[in-house]
Amino acid sequence: MTRLFGIALGGMLLLAAAPALADSVSDFYQGKQIRFVIRTPPGGDYDEYTRLFARFMGKHIPGNPAMIPVNMPGGGGITAANYMAQIAPRDGTVIGIVSQGLAADQALGLSPGLKADLREFNWIANIVNSNQLLVVWHTSATRTIEDAKKRETLIGTTGAGSASVQYPAFYNNVLGTKFKIVFGYPGGQDIDLAMQRGEVEGRGTNPYSGWMASEPNWIPQKLIIPLIQAGMEKEPELPDVPLILDQPVKPADKPLLEFMARLSSVGRPLATTPGVPAERVAALRAAFAATLKDPDFIAAAAREHMTIRPMTGEKLAEVITSMLNAPADVRDRMKVALQPKAGSTLDTAPAKP
Repeated sequence: MTRLFGIALGGMLLLAAAPALADSVSDFYQGKQIRFVIRTPPGGDYDEYTRLFARFMGKHIPGNPAMIPVNMPGGGGITAANYMAQIAPRDGTVIGIVSQGLAADQALGLSPGLKADLREFNWIANIVNSNQLLVVWHTSATRTIEDAKKRETLIGTTGAGSASVQYPAFYNNVLGTKFKIVFGYPGGQDIDLAMQRGEVEGRGTNPYSGWMASEPNWIPQKLIIPLIQAGMEKEPELPDVPLILDQPVKPADKPLLEFMARLSSVGRPLATTPGVPAERVAALRAAFAATLKDPDFIAAAAREHMTIRPMTGEKLAEVITSMLNAPADVRDRMKVALQPKAGSTLDTAPAKP
């Protein structure tokens, strides 16, 4: 009887604690602002996803804080990640979509400038899981991944640590392509303009969902040509675009293809800073889930061609941790595979003749 009483009492205490926790979260956020950090300049899907969620998510957080988008570009997302890890308040008033490439960057130790430890971030959710596409503008003489193995193709990217550099470097090192990687564009929108101007022929990577959000007509109208897609299986709308896992490589390189395929599942990972109290992390995760059911949000996402394929924060944390803890031999080989070869990069695009 005493044991049963103890269990019952424990259950009642938990039920009593739940409203108290909710009240504490509401009291904390009441009248506050949440800074929603954007790792790119205005434009592009990081910016668009952030601004979409900033319009709706606040009303689902207890206390209804205002959400203020703040662009913080630099270093392929490293500047924003370092800010969240080292400078931002650790109280749940700063969130952001972390650069997709940083999980691989940290796992492999590619960028000394990355000071953030992604294991310490509190992951809210993965907004979208969508295959990464390397594309060329329709005027490029490179039309297929096999063409890219035969001719040098100028590919625009942002900076070290970004997925836009990692993917073309990987294809050069593992598949034998001859991409010339052009550094220095502030964000994806700038690379898109460079393609249109003829400064570069293609873009290092962007998810299919990102293209459909920012330039929904470019793929259907064949203004851009996807050469390859990285993911665990093909996008249903792109059945004729080769999948990274199907590429002909020696058996020893298959684990490398699998690592890159998993990397794309990180998608657009939404996090708050390290050290945030558990009840506030739970509230942010619940607010994200509630936002996805909000009719106004659903209508806005449809109007703006924003694809949402969510993954829970718990599952996202597992995916990122598994990459950071990949076997040493795979990490060692991947570190080499993601580094641009000597002579394969340019700091700026060459002037057109």
